[in-house]
Amino acid sequence: MVTKHVRPTSPPTLADLDALPAGVVGEIIEGVLYTMTKPRMRHQHLAGEIHGDLRNPFGKGRGGPGGWWIVTEPGIELPNTPEISPDVAGWRHERMPTMPADEPIRIVPDWVCEILSPNTRRHDLVTKMPYYAKIGVAYAWLVDLEARVLTAQRLESGHWLTLAVYTDETEARIDPFDVVPLNVADWWPPAVSKD
Repeated sequence: MVTKHVRPTSPPTLADLDALPAGVVGEIIEGVLYTMTKPRMRHQHLAGEIHGDLRNPFGKGRGGPGGWWIVTEPGIELPNTPEISPDVAGWRHERMPTMPADEPIRIVPDWVCEILSPNTRRHDLVTKMPYYAKIGVAYAWLVDLEARVLTAQRLESGHWLTLAVYTDETEARIDPFDVVPLNVADWWPPAVSKD
């Protein structure tokens, strides 16, 4: 579950994030601190699969065009939002030619991927997606862990346009990475046993 913390006197800071207890992570989006438990294994597994399939062809140029930085849970710092962290995000080299050394990323991503797990679904849909539209992220993937569905979206005139929905495709061409087929069927963690 995501908890929203509003302080009427002063906006939250990175010090507030540093002071969170073990096992709790947070983001500060437009002056509001949101806290949640760290993502669980199935969530992290899925993020790793997506990152892994994009990293070689797009991040390294192996079997694909390269030209991207693909990062899991990057620390992004934007005006009035000192910390936002998509599950996976990407920047084209034309917009971010070099990787920041040891500082936050201060450039809006070209693409974000949010994994809709039971604990983050509402936060991702109600808070983060409108924020991504507001700051001009060009592409977003919403990956529903429980339903095993990926929804690819593109920003059009400030609103999200659904491009396609994927489930168990083995040769999916998904914007903005459509030049290389992706095996979406391989990403899903094993089904949870109801025993």
